[in-house]
Amino acid sequence: MAKKRSQTKAGRPRLDEGAIPVVGAREPCPCGSGRRYKACHGRAAAQATTELVQRPFEGLPGECDWVALRELVPAATVELTLADGVPEGVPSVTLATVLPMAWPALRREDGSVLLGLQNDTASGDISRDLVDTLRRALTAEPGTPVQGRRVPADGPRLQDLLDPEGAFEPVVHTGFEFWVPDAENATPEVAASLERANAAALPTVRLQSVDAAYWCETPEKNHLRWVMPHEEERLLDALARLHAAGRSSLGEGTRLVGSFRAHGLTVPVWDLPSGVGAQDVEKPAAEFAERLAEALAAQAPLTAEERRARGGLTNRQVTLS
Repeated sequence: MAKKRSQTKAGRPRLDEGAIPVVGAREPCPCGSGRRYKACHGRAAAQATTELVQRPFEGLPGECDWVALRELVPAATVELTLADGVPEGVPSVTLATVLPMAWPALRREDGSVLLGLQNDTASGDISRDLVDTLRRALTAEPGTPVQGRRVPADGPRLQDLLDPEGAFEPVVHTGFEFWVPDAENATPEVAASLERANAAALPTVRLQSVDAAYWCETPEKNHLRWVMPHEEERLLDALARLHAAGRSSLGEGTRLVGSFRAHGLTVPVWDLPSGVGAQDVEKPAAEFAERLAEALAAQAPLTAEERRARGGLTNRQVTLS
């Protein structure tokens, strides 16, 4: 009997390692082993699904803005530059925070591509999932959305596809009209999705005086949320030094209240009085950046008061991803 099983396995066609497609976890593995995919070549895919890449946007131009657009900004777009250029028939590729009906991507009638950033992803690597969606969108029929899927564990990432010298310049919108060239002629489903999205969007402005800082308005108070590239422990030490010295605010009535942790970066958050708009914090933010640079360069151990300030900031830290 053992010999017979061995002959049966040997008689099955085998695929090269690089040619094995992704199939359902309970389906037979395409390699011909006779085992289910999840117990064979699906193990690597399952591992990729559970292992979270802590900094999926590391190495990309504008990493801090990628994080902000993924987690904090309701409506924004960025023109993306591909390392090898766009294929023929694709006028442009645009990253968007959200697309109608939460589509992962959309190829418009004119051939241009919109890639959604704020979508659930199938694996622990947002960068890899986005590239898989984008590559399928580039060849999709014009006028069709692209759905998400589980991606191979060894697929390319944004860092492989995008031009490393390309600019990353977010444009923040007041609403989601960028979804469709002519909102009056949108389908009922898209029109309803547009109305819901516009109603939920908080007014948001990207500051010009510093990088990756976003003012937003809420019914109770306003906020400034600033994604920073510095190593977390070093940044918290610097913020604690400033906080203990009474130099962490952005002006009268403002207060550093804590921070978010998102995609491997730290996002300090300030509460602002309702009357304080984005323009009002442009100069204070630039001045704070200078104070922060000095605090980041400090080498002395934290004092007792600074350690207490650091503990307070750490206790008010929330992890978004």
